[in-house]
Amino acid sequence: MKRTDWLTGAVLGAVLAAGGITAAVAADDRPSGSGSDADGVPSSHSADAGFARDMSVHHQQAVEMSYIVRDRTKNEEIRRLAYDIAQTQANQRGMMLGWLDLWDMPKVSEDPPMKWMDMGDAPAGEDGALMPGMATNAQMKRLGELNGRKAEIYYLRLMTAHHNGGIHMAQGCVERCEVPVERRLAQGMVESQESEVKLMADLLKARGAKP
Repeated sequence: MKRTDWLTGAVLGAVLAAGGITAAVAADDRPSGSGSDADGVPSSHSADAGFARDMSVHHQQAVEMSYIVRDRTKNEEIRRLAYDIAQTQANQRGMMLGWLDLWDMPKVSEDPPMKWMDMGDAPAGEDGALMPGMATNAQMKRLGELNGRKAEIYYLRLMTAHHNGGIHMAQGCVERCEVPVERRLAQGMVESQESEVKLMADLLKARGAKP
């Protein structure tokens, strides 16, 4: 499958997923806590909105990272893992952007990243690493320069750190978000990414490398 075909499939899946999840939220799954208005829509500064914005950015880098390694190795095990991560996170990103559209909120906030987790005063991320676990621009460039086993190991290490950061953020939403369907998505992220972290540890071990 060509990269363009793969990207088209990911985008289409995200659009379909976003439509389905938006309908679910619009039906009955509305927040009722202090962070929402009279219509049950969370505020722009709520954990629900903050998580949707920040995790969309976080996911986008994981998708990009996976596209890169897919073109740098012929190992089917790594290519399959990268494909699964890219598809899953592109779809989830579509859901979160769909919520923001439903709530009539901008995709970018004036708040610093992670403020919804009370981490807005943390030092600004360096070289593009805006949130926990994100790779720097230099690391992304390096990944695109490697081939074969070296690219596989570098990808697995970067994605392990990326997943650990994502798990931390998703756990924050499970604890703070008020929209039930969003909390369920976040819990699903925790479980699936913890499983993938274990898988990547095994893949690294098989290549004689440490996380």
